[in-house]
Parts: sequence; structure tokens; C-alpha cells
Amino acid sequence: MAVYSDLLKEFRRDRKLTQKDVGAYFGMSGPMYSLYENGKRRMTLDMLCDLADLFNTSTDYLLGRTDRIEPYPKRSRA
Repeated sequence: MAVYSDLLKEFRRDRKLTQKDVGAYFGMSGPMYSLYENGKRRMTLDMLCDLADLFNTSTDYLLGRTDRIEPYPKRSRA
């Protein structure tokens, strides 16, 4: 299983996004986002969740805890 930094690159490239595009989504520069993608900076839990949503996968997949790429069903907040 690839580490999350490799998966982030793969997801981004599959969607034809640049590091600048993803950085802008998070309100940061492309070079700042590249630190996450290159494994030089750890992301917050919120950012991990947002990346999983952006790339339509689960946090467990990004973390290498499952081989299932599909996101988990969302729970309703009743």
C-alpha cells in the first residue's frame, strides 16, 4: 500500500489538478501544499478529512488502513 503522500499525488494527477489548485482549495500556496504531498509536513485531521472528501475516498484509504478506495457512506446527523 502506498503512503498517503504518494496517493495524494496520484489522486491530484488523475483529476488533472496542480498543486496550486489543491493549495488554493485549502487557502494555501502550491509550494505549501507540496510539503504535504512530498511527506515533509504532517496534515491536520481536518485537512485529511477534507482531502478524502475532495478526492472522493476515505481517510482510511489515504492512511493505508484499507484497500477499499470508495468512501464510506455518510451518516446522517439526527
